[in-house]
Amino acid sequence: MKLAILSRNARCYSTRRLRQAAVERGHRATNLDTLKFAIDLEEGAPDLYYRQRHLSHYDAVLPRIGASITYFGTAVVRQFEQMDVFAANSSAGIANSRDKLRALQILSKHQIGIPPTTFVRDKKDVLPAIERVGGAPVIIKLLEGTQGVGVILADSVKVAEAIIETLQSARQSVLVQKFVAESKGKDVRAFVVGDRVVAAMRRVAQGQEFRSNVHRGGRTEAIELNEEYAATAVRSAQIMGLRIAGVDMLESNEGPQVMEVNSSPGLEGIETCTQLDIAGAIIDYIAAQVDFPEIDIRQRLTVSTGYGVTEIHIPEGSEYIGKTVSESGLREKDINALTLYRGTTVIPNPRSDRQLEAGDRLLCFGKLDRMRDMIPEKTRRRRRPKVKDLPPQDELHQGTGV
Repeated sequence: MKLAILSRNARCYSTRRLRQAAVERGHRATNLDTLKFAIDLEEGAPDLYYRQRHLSHYDAVLPRIGASITYFGTAVVRQFEQMDVFAANSSAGIANSRDKLRALQILSKHQIGIPPTTFVRDKKDVLPAIERVGGAPVIIKLLEGTQGVGVILADSVKVAEAIIETLQSARQSVLVQKFVAESKGKDVRAFVVGDRVVAAMRRVAQGQEFRSNVHRGGRTEAIELNEEYAATAVRSAQIMGLRIAGVDMLESNEGPQVMEVNSSPGLEGIETCTQLDIAGAIIDYIAAQVDFPEIDIRQRLTVSTGYGVTEIHIPEGSEYIGKTVSESGLREKDINALTLYRGTTVIPNPRSDRQLEAGDRLLCFGKLDRMRDMIPEKTRRRRRPKVKDLPPQDELHQGTGV
């Protein structure tokens, strides 16, 4: 395998370890400075130049895109994708995870625990927003901060209001997030590669510091994640569109609360802490994908009119729970189950005697109208009453003649 590692610093620990692991396994690995690329666009022929020379062919690219060059970095990764080079992390996944607001918006649609969070621009919305997340103390975060930079703990409402007003006056967008008291000074970093957690550690802040980042002097300890935390980490990475990710979680009384999904997680802290060859696990995964790539059948399959691919969910109370695939009647409806997703387990070509359970997801191919009949109508979730809901003033005026 010929691997391109996109990194601006060839000497940093993570880049050196990834190249070392690749070479030890007999692969060719080259570090390429992300900002030295030129992207050429021409009808039917996307291309890349590196240091003014035409880029040779690579089997795979491993992006290590810094926060300061997200836009150009994701454009380079996207160009590799257009050239049919396997990208360990997709350009869309990197973009999704890099923006904290966008990441939480994506996760909030799924059954993933996240700390209650709000995003406001109008000064009048600040106090109500703080109350909605549980009141002071609150965490205030810049949208694109990394390594603990731009994360502030405000002990009182007045302090929070002053900090938000100051940051907004400096044209900084901020999130207001509930302070999970029981996890103060601690969090969990789970390192996800493909569909499994290959290593995990707990980070503990030192002294008066509430941020547990290793770059802030946090102490680390290797841990074995239980099934709930491991499944949450893997699902979060998959939902974000990342194959390799560092998922940061708080240990709350309600279970794991995802704070961030990092698309370029550092290796030094977690390899030193766990003494595991994480770089090797990453290289092995990429090599396996190059040899036998996953194909998105929804994008690659050409089908007749009226046929297609969709995902069928088996919710609680479904008539299919307890039935086998053959008993479900799918085949009689001209529907074939291609893959069964159960939690973090992927079961390709499920056997006809496989019993269906609540929460299962079936990737199916067949007649679209028949599959559509199997998908229950979406019902709007009732809003949880937090404060007395009143119509906005604009709505109050409508139809009253005011």
